[in-house]
Amino acid sequence: MRNNTAYAAYSQNAVGGIESPQKLIEMLYEGILRFIFRARKSMQEEDVEKKVYFINRANAIFVELLNSLDYSQGNVAHYLSGLYTRQIQLLSQANISNDEKILEEVVNVTKQLLEAWKETTSEK
Repeated sequence: MRNNTAYAAYSQNAVGGIESPQKLIEMLYEGILRFIFRARKSMQEEDVEKKVYFINRANAIFVELLNSLDYSQGNVAHYLSGLYTRQIQLLSQANISNDEKILEEVVNVTKQLLEAWKETTSEK
């Protein structure tokens, strides 16, 4: 599995560990949402240093998700690759322009990804 590095890091830091790689993906999406919430709050408080830090953390998760895609599994990986890349671009734009609306767009996409992931993994 290509996301062993992320899995190992999260399993060491999570209370009780992670039951499965499926849970890891869920935690990564939730992490993105947490970091964007904090970035938005930092924008509102005009704390540039924290804003940049939290946006960079959200970007790092998208990069990890991008790097863990298994392209042998069909078109879904290619679709997610484009989607993750677009979210990275949007986060960069939000960082430069201090635009909370752009952050909200990333939040909406991430929430949809999380919901779809939960539905997919609950069926198994």
